[in-house]
Amino acid sequence: MTDANRRIVLAERPTTMVDERTTRLEEGPVPSPGPGQALVRVTHLSIDPTIRGWMGRDTYLPAIGIGEVVRCAGLGQVVESRREGVAVGDTVFGLLGWQDYAVVGDVNTVPPGVAPELALGLLGVTGLTAYFGLIDVGHLAEGDVVVVSGAAGATGSVAGQVAKILGAGEVVGIAGSDEKCAWLLDTAGFDHAVNYKTENVPKRLHDVCPDGIDLYWDNVGGDILDACLGQLAMHGRVVLCGAISQYATGAEPVGPANYLNLIGKRGRMEGFIVLDYADRFPEAQAKLFEWAVSGRIHTAEHVVDGLEHAPEALNMLFTGANLGKVIVRV
Repeated sequence: MTDANRRIVLAERPTTMVDERTTRLEEGPVPSPGPGQALVRVTHLSIDPTIRGWMGRDTYLPAIGIGEVVRCAGLGQVVESRREGVAVGDTVFGLLGWQDYAVVGDVNTVPPGVAPELALGLLGVTGLTAYFGLIDVGHLAEGDVVVVSGAAGATGSVAGQVAKILGAGEVVGIAGSDEKCAWLLDTAGFDHAVNYKTENVPKRLHDVCPDGIDLYWDNVGGDILDACLGQLAMHGRVVLCGAISQYATGAEPVGPANYLNLIGKRGRMEGFIVLDYADRFPEAQAKLFEWAVSGRIHTAEHVVDGLEHAPEALNMLFTGANLGKVIVRV
């Protein structure tokens, strides 16, 4: 263990993309755990769109304070423990933050042999979000026509594959490049893929979903949400997971013009936070692990090396530079 701890703190609230003014790299002593705490050497960071929200405002958690370490879920190894049930050498998952060492109280132990990519991706927040969002919020039914935006991202790619496993009739993924669309079709097993940068999305949705969309999984908001509302089937459902197209523009969020279609179609649009299902995480993780081992779910990871590159890794989520889950290897 070194005697220094690098920390990336929030220096200024961003209005658009995270830049050199937003965060500051500091160095200080390695902290010591108090009673009921453990000291964790951070090894991997989960880079998720919600971090950008935490930087800017109060959400379902309070905003990160100016001068505080950027909040982030991650994995690490316990190097000192004063917490019962947490031993030196354990690999743990928790809100560790953008830093080399974290003092934590509440963490979850990761079983031996589980790869970091699997622990942070499919078995982590992204996979759990897909599972509960489809089943409990979206009420996925056999034969449903399902459309997923941000489909080549960490959560969207799992949501589409879980929908297929659970009996969806057709699964359509919306992504931002031909490479991503090809991955959705050839690897993830989607039935159709739409490149929103080069294709007319409303027209393509009309072509591939002629009878309407039964379940739309929304990761992006904005124009794509509006297009899917316009193609909603009778009793269609919209699961609001995120609105990534709205987070880093510096403008007021754009509301959907086609929301009135929810009335005529007797539709429902609902948001959720995966933490609401924390007591059922083991149920979902067991299923997701089973599907992964049997080859029914495929994942992609974009790994960035170096704590100092965490801000750049976060921006990838908004520029579309990633395919799959973004992870920083500290």
